[in-house]
Amino acid sequence: MRLGLMVGYSGAKIAIDMDIVHEAERLGFDSVWTAEAWGSDAVSPLAWIAAQTKKIRLGTAIMQLPGRSPANTAMTAMTLDALSGERFILGLGTSGPQVVEGWHGVSFDKPLTWLREYVQIVRMILAREAPLEFQGERYSIPYKGPGATGLGKPLKSIIHGRKNIPIFTGSMAPKSQAMSAEIADGMLLTCFHPERYDVIQPHLEEGFAKAGNGKSIANFDLAPTVAVIVGDDLDACRAPLKASIALYVGGMGAREKNFYNAYIRKIGYEAEAIQIQELYLSGKKKEAIAAVPDSLVDTLHLVGSKERIRDRFQAWKASKVGTLIIGTPQIEAIRLMAELAAE
Repeated sequence: MRLGLMVGYSGAKIAIDMDIVHEAERLGFDSVWTAEAWGSDAVSPLAWIAAQTKKIRLGTAIMQLPGRSPANTAMTAMTLDALSGERFILGLGTSGPQVVEGWHGVSFDKPLTWLREYVQIVRMILAREAPLEFQGERYSIPYKGPGATGLGKPLKSIIHGRKNIPIFTGSMAPKSQAMSAEIADGMLLTCFHPERYDVIQPHLEEGFAKAGNGKSIANFDLAPTVAVIVGDDLDACRAPLKASIALYVGGMGAREKNFYNAYIRKIGYEAEAIQIQELYLSGKKKEAIAAVPDSLVDTLHLVGSKERIRDRFQAWKASKVGTLIIGTPQIEAIRLMAELAAE
């Protein structure tokens, strides 16, 4: 199992703890990941990290499709990959309708078609086999639609980038997971039950079958993010994670369009997921946080004493996870995970 470090996106002030990043690199972590929501972007902090590291791979989890054209994303990927010594991992995702329409101001229409076309175009640009031409439902390149001048012509990237830059997708919904298994090199998960691979297995197997060429979980990188908090006070360790789970399960998306809520229901917490969402959407955020069971925190994350984390880590080590992306503010947690992964 490879280890990754999740830096995420910033709060009100941008701050990157480079001490943790450097320690993760020193300890042999495979990758470091940034993210974006509706504040700091994923690329600028990653470039900052790239300039101050030497070997750790650099991933975006995720770059939002509505924020960039496929060509701009390919340009960014090739540029950062070249400057970092071929360390870049391109993590992509649509985000949800609240962000797509409420922040970026574009339609959340046919997200699967959108992602499929986007990845196809990026791969075509990276391959440089011919000048870019693409006619799909969402993208028309060169553009020939309303308002077109007719002067656009197919172009081939000036830079000769790495053709096989890894592409991951952020996929929590079943159909998106199937498509990720079909078209991507790996899949990023916000939450994952290490002992319930069966919940997502049918979707992945469907995608692998469509991809063909022997593609399977053995050569596909399942990469969930897991928070690790070391401490003897379990309640204190769980508290910030209960708030995070309540946000995602209760308020990330509309009542009928919350992929995190749907997943939590499928792994055995249906009643709890319904209650958390009802409370959160009713404005009762404190009550929603209190409704998050201790066992759900323990299922999705690693908290407590070093001995307790060592014991609970065995389920992750025995799982189908290829890259375990660790989210933590503690250097001691980084050191502990490196030790456990090596055992």
